[in-house]
This record gives sequence, structure tokens and C-alpha cells, in this order.
Amino acid sequence: MKRAHAIMALALMAATSAAPPVVYPVVSPGRTFAFPADHGAHPEYRTEWWYVTGIVAGVDGKRLGFQVTFFRSRLPVDPNNASAFAAKQVLFAHVALSDPATGHILHDERAARAGFGLAGAKVGDADITIRDWRLVRLADGQFTTRIAAKGFTLDLAFTPSQPPLLEGQGGYSRKGPKPSEASYYYSLPQMRVSGTIMRGKAGGSVSGKAWLDREWSSSYLNPVAAGWDWTGLNFDDGSALMAFRIRRRDGSTLWAGGSFRRAGGAVVVLAPGDVSLVPMRRWTSPRTGATYPIAQTLTIRLPEGVRRFALTPFMADQELDARRSGLPIYWEGAVTTPGGSGYLELTGYAAPMKM
Repeated sequence: MKRAHAIMALALMAATSAAPPVVYPVVSPGRTFAFPADHGAHPEYRTEWWYVTGIVAGVDGKRLGFQVTFFRSRLPVDPNNASAFAAKQVLFAHVALSDPATGHILHDERAARAGFGLAGAKVGDADITIRDWRLVRLADGQFTTRIAAKGFTLDLAFTPSQPPLLEGQGGYSRKGPKPSEASYYYSLPQMRVSGTIMRGKAGGSVSGKAWLDREWSSSYLNPVAAGWDWTGLNFDDGSALMAFRIRRRDGSTLWAGGSFRRAGGAVVVLAPGDVSLVPMRRWTSPRTGATYPIAQTLTIRLPEGVRRFALTPFMADQELDARRSGLPIYWEGAVTTPGGSGYLELTGYAAPMKM
């Protein structure tokens, strides 16, 4: 699924509307995924992201949530334009830290065109950079990132403990009633995290669990969609759950889906009728006026019956205002649920998403 800021980055493409038409590949069923190649970039597609969220704790036992996200967008520039100054790809990055001791998230962001040693997304394996911010997969399969942001620094390693989880039907993930409203999507849940998180001279070693989401697409959001609610949850028994719903402007569900990987590895694909997200508590941002359903009851239907999960946020104020870089306002927060934890993303509540 996702992501709001990557999709809104497409607004940048409108500025180059005078360029010759560019044909973006269409997402369709039946694609064969190959790793490590699919960890790398797919520059022919319109937009793509590497999205890491996680929950960690230090030696003092206090928990922190973090988000590290890189986005790649292909601009509608003639592919035959050989000029080194033709801005064919743009990279964006967001990083955030959820520390209940602060009462609000800390975040930073960057954007740069690809090339000239400033930014890039490698083809063939994961290696995405914007100046000195980087997310890279090493030869041993471990992902690492080191980001010096405003107010904090992340120096983390993510070690997969499970094989990639192909979302939807073999990685073809529908996002609406039309087959073309889809993305190629896989996740790496239950990643082991180790490293350090610093705030000035405070902080130190941390460890915990993370979730990596990988998606690429050319166009998938239905015109009547206003935004979405998404969650990725790691459970203590080794199971993992991804669920989402695409909302219409009146708040009703246009589409929904997800997957539940059992502790033993078997995967249940969740159809639109198998997923329900119902608000339990709302919070209104004093800065933007947007109201978010920050606590929700997630209900999924499995072959053996219905399961419900109460999603409770670390804190209410986990809103990220990315308008400074031309991206949207959204809520991306660390949440807990009995027997697990993860992240909840809420988009389109400040203003409807556009394509």
C-alpha cells in the first residue's frame, strides 16, 4: 500500500506537462519477483518507495518508534533526452522519531533530483541515497541506515528473519475496483533491529523489531478516493499482519485488503470483505485542524473465524506536516496491540489525496 507523500510527489510531474508523453508500465497480475533485484529500484515506474517503521527499546526499557522512508518518482521527461541536466528522477526522504517523552514526533525531510552524486536509487539491489542519508542492503542480506536529522540521529541495522511476504495475489496488490488500480507490493515483517538512536548527547543502544514495505506503481488511486488507513503489525509469536482500507470522501470504504502471516509461515490473503477498521478515538491537530482516528479496532476474517485487534497509539500527536517539501500532511504513528506492536498510517484527513 501507500504511500501518501510519494503519491503527492506526483504533483511535481504536472510542472513538466509540456514534455512529450511518457508511457509508464501498467501493474498487472502474474509478475515473477526476484531477489535481491526487486529490493532495488524500478525506475521505469511512476513512483516507488522503501518504507521502514519499527519499535525499539533502550537499556532503560523505554520504547521509541521510528520511520525511515525513501521515495523515487519518475518525471514525464522524454527518455531519449540524453542531457545530464534532464531531471528524469526525483528522490524524497522522510525520517521521524516517536518518543512519548516529547509528546510529539520529531521529523525531518529531504528532496533532490537524481544524479550529480546528490541522490539516487540503485537498480539491482537496495541502495538509496539523498546526500548523506542512505538506506542500503549489504551482501549478507542486512539493511542499514544512518541518518543525521534535525534533533536526532539514527544508526540502525535491520536483519530479515523471514522471507519476503508478497502482498495481495503474489505481489499484485489491488487498491480499487479497477484492475489497473494496483501496485507491486511486498513486505519484510519481523525484521530484527539493532543500533543506536541519539538525541544530542542523550540516547544509546536500542533493539527491537521493524517492518519494511516495498511498493512501486504507475497509477492506482481511484478518483473518488480521499485517502487510506494502513497498519503493519509484528506480533510476539512471530506472526505478522498488514491491513488497509481506501476511503471515499464520505468516509466509507472503497477498497480494503491485507495479509496475515501465521507464526508457522502460512499466509492468509485478506479480501476487501475480510477487513474492517473502526475508529475508537479521534484527535484533532492544534496546528492543522485535521482530525484523525488515532485509535482503531481492526477486525479481520480468517478461515477459522473473526479476530479483533485494538490499535492504541504511543501518543496522540504523531502528525507529520511535510508541506515544506511540497508533500502532504498525514499521521504516521507507533501503535500497540495486545501481543504486538507496529505502525498506523492515516492519510487524506487534512485534505483529500489527489492523483
